[in-house]
Amino acid sequence: MEGFAIILYYSNMRPTAPTIRIYNLFGESGDLPDVVHCETIASRSVLHDWTLAVHRHARLHQVLLIERGGGEATLDGRVVPLKPMQIVNVPVGHVHGFRFVPDTQGWVLTIAAEILDEALLAAEGLRGALSRSAVVRGTPQIRAIMKQIFAEHAGRDFGRAHVLRALSSAMIGLVARALTSESGGNGAVESSLFRRFEALLEQHHLERWSVADYAEALAVTPTHLNRITRAATGDTASHLILNRLIREARRNLVYTNLPVSTIAYTLGFEDPAYFSRVYAAATGISPRAFRAQLHGDEG
Repeated sequence: MEGFAIILYYSNMRPTAPTIRIYNLFGESGDLPDVVHCETIASRSVLHDWTLAVHRHARLHQVLLIERGGGEATLDGRVVPLKPMQIVNVPVGHVHGFRFVPDTQGWVLTIAAEILDEALLAAEGLRGALSRSAVVRGTPQIRAIMKQIFAEHAGRDFGRAHVLRALSSAMIGLVARALTSESGGNGAVESSLFRRFEALLEQHHLERWSVADYAEALAVTPTHLNRITRAATGDTASHLILNRLIREARRNLVYTNLPVSTIAYTLGFEDPAYFSRVYAAATGISPRAFRAQLHGDEG
């Protein structure tokens, strides 16, 4: 990708545990330069003796497809063998690592959380399926879409961004289908409740609802709601609420010319300075600095 550093580096955010590093392919201050990021499994693994230590991505969702070879994946503490024609789904924030057999071939597709927000409709329930880190069987259709994404990503043809969004949307739909078909329908009640929470979050995140507000709307206790969100995503309800607000802020900072103060008011903050503090605490950079770095400004 022209002018685009693809080397992993440490996030500005402090890791939640000292032994788990937080990486970001695109960088905390500029991780929306393209619709997706594409690379082969070998391109990075060969530099690290085919072993990638456990880490997490702050705002990135990854899908890996094994073509040849294999190895093992560590997903939130579980060690899972990897074989050809298997998919690895790694949701935002989930701890993962890999040990590949030398010369393993395959693809890694990385999608920013903001792009997923645009593609996923709460009522369809895909987010709940995609929020589970897992290794499942791939399909010829998934392989074909993956190859199309990589081919489109490598080119610069007219309509490239639109085609990449469409292909990525198809990919996450097929991955969600594969995850659902192998889950056996376990936890249907919990899954339904989490989907309802997602739908409410999309409807009310700009109203600054609290965990208690969402719990009341779902007729459960805040404690129970936290259990559901932890089971589905490994994260608390309050953190999911904050992340949704931050993603909305980032989209506004990237895709509009609205002043930071206007964005703050749009997101339900009465004090723009407080919004800036919340944003900086969550991302490690102020809104103005984030936007300045996106545009290449020095200060």
